[in-house]
Amino acid sequence: MTPPAGWLAIAGLGPGDAALVTPEVTQALAEATDVIGYIPYVARVAPRPGLTLHASNNRVELDRAAHALSLATAGHRVVVVSSGDPGVFAMAAAVFEAVENGPSDWRALDIRVLPGITAMLAASARVGAPLGHDFCAINLSDNLKPQALIERRIRLAADADFAIAFYNPRSKARPDGFGTALAILRETCADARPVLFARAVSTPDEDLRIVALPDARPEMADMRTVVIIGSSTTRMIARAGTPFLYTPRSAS
Repeated sequence: MTPPAGWLAIAGLGPGDAALVTPEVTQALAEATDVIGYIPYVARVAPRPGLTLHASNNRVELDRAAHALSLATAGHRVVVVSSGDPGVFAMAAAVFEAVENGPSDWRALDIRVLPGITAMLAASARVGAPLGHDFCAINLSDNLKPQALIERRIRLAADADFAIAFYNPRSKARPDGFGTALAILRETCADARPVLFARAVSTPDEDLRIVALPDARPEMADMRTVVIIGSSTTRMIARAGTPFLYTPRSAS
């Protein structure tokens, strides 16, 4: 007997607030038989009859992807969840890496990527538009790339005068890498451009802090923080409360 047609959706749950989960992702979760992901992300999905939650630890992305693909091949309706957007330092790339190196029948599956609001974009929106002109995003974790490559990319991005969003800036296992990144920026930029520390955006723990680059310190960030470094043209508008921060649309 031919098994029912399964499918796999790779979904972004947004930065934290349920209001920022897209209707497309909500619908996929309502239709799913299985949800797979990192423990804190799966915990954001409400249990219900007919739904199996598969939570796993960090750093097992390829195993998680293979599990999801195997279930979909067997006819399950599977949603792999990530925070933010699944295509930004998250599970979509892991799934397609598994597809490329896995059984040929995985390539015939119905696989969809459902975008979400990234922490980077949510943080930018909270203060205005610091990513209003050219920008880049750099993951400071050295789990999957060498520290030397991270440092080279930071120098090149600063030299090109991009606004920069840093993901995964500082953890207990990596207490020094963010300090190195700040030192590179201070040396390369040599100015007092604004730096946004946006922690746990859209959650009850949200905390926003804007400081000048010379005053930025490693201990201001942790793994729940996105750090946005302005370009040389990024401007701050003082007002009561958190200032507005924006990068003009034009550059000379």
